[in-house]
Amino acid sequence: MSQALKAGFASLLFIGSSGSALALTLSPAAWAQSSRFTDVSAGYWAQPFVEALASRGVISGFPDGSFRPNEPVSRAQFAAMLDKAFTVSSQRSPQNFSDVPGNYWARTAIDSAYSRGFMSGYTGNRFQPEQSIPRVQALVSLGSGLNLTPRSDINSTLSVFADSSSIPDYARDRVAAVTERNLVVNYPDPQFLNPNRSATRAEVAAFLYQSLANNGQVAQVNSPYIVGQNTIPVIPSSNAALPPGSLIPVRYDAAERVLLAPGETVPITLTVSQDLTRSGSLVIPRGSQINGELRPANLGNQPGTQFVARTLVLPNGQTRSLNARSEIITDVETVQRGANLGNILTGTAVGAAAAAVISGLTGDRRIDVLEVLGGAGLGGLLSGLLVKNNVDLLVVDPNRDLALTLDSEFAAR
Repeated sequence: MSQALKAGFASLLFIGSSGSALALTLSPAAWAQSSRFTDVSAGYWAQPFVEALASRGVISGFPDGSFRPNEPVSRAQFAAMLDKAFTVSSQRSPQNFSDVPGNYWARTAIDSAYSRGFMSGYTGNRFQPEQSIPRVQALVSLGSGLNLTPRSDINSTLSVFADSSSIPDYARDRVAAVTERNLVVNYPDPQFLNPNRSATRAEVAAFLYQSLANNGQVAQVNSPYIVGQNTIPVIPSSNAALPPGSLIPVRYDAAERVLLAPGETVPITLTVSQDLTRSGSLVIPRGSQINGELRPANLGNQPGTQFVARTLVLPNGQTRSLNARSEIITDVETVQRGANLGNILTGTAVGAAAAAVISGLTGDRRIDVLEVLGGAGLGGLLSGLLVKNNVDLLVVDPNRDLALTLDSEFAAR
């Protein structure tokens, strides 16, 4: 695989028939020692956390004096931070992961994170060290390594998050435990956990600092973004309804855009980006999750795709049927055989069929898409595409293309 192609796959997501996404991340570990950073001002929301951890040697910056607070953190980098932040006894023997060779720069830190119970691997004896760590995984790691368990009802604790329904089942107990102890820091809105988004360097610094503060190792920091137990969840009105034709603004947190093959159906989940009201009453709170599919649709004779909603999951976890859809999207991006896809794939979610097409056109069979090719009918869909020298893939810009329109009245009751 070429270096340019590797760079492109740093932010590539493969979406399978189940809607799950696998991230392949390639991120350098080039940090230079520094305690003051040119891009972390005194008024920056994470400044207290970043500066305090830098002074303790837990985190560091880059040779140009920057910290790059918005860059994602790889699993290997997170393991290195854990190694520097905590002194915890080992719980198990290190694991020889197949993708962490003995000379890998973070091998010692990964061994430590695993043996002390902070981190685990994936199926196939892989650690995936270069994969960006999701926020929820970072929080579960801290809860596991520090042996934190919930003190009260899990669902009640997690109701402080408007997007609690998007917290994976495996993570709910640990996320509740760290929430109770004020380890969770959500910027810019404390009500939104954004659990499945990649954690940034600033966010990881905040999580680590709060973990140390919970243990009494550092002073408490006053911040409006530290999630407390007194946050009141937003509950929709049971007496209001949105009429047909109402617009629902949404966002897609997993990627900046989506590529899919013509004729492909891809399940995705969107997030309502603002409160929707009727006559002053709240009907759909922001942070509600909309489950649906990008389905084949034609605009005249032009093939395209259209998002069709199935269900709405409210912040309190209740599910409602939702009859809404987007406009038909017909924008395409041409992928040519042997093309350099480094820039094309950055920040992109890719349907399973589109991923197979990309693999076939680049000739790189090492791209692991076999786990996500389980959708029915994919063989027939791909047979006519893989023999071509170039293929037009449909491209969706969620922020531009996926505003939804209600096809029938909706009420939360």
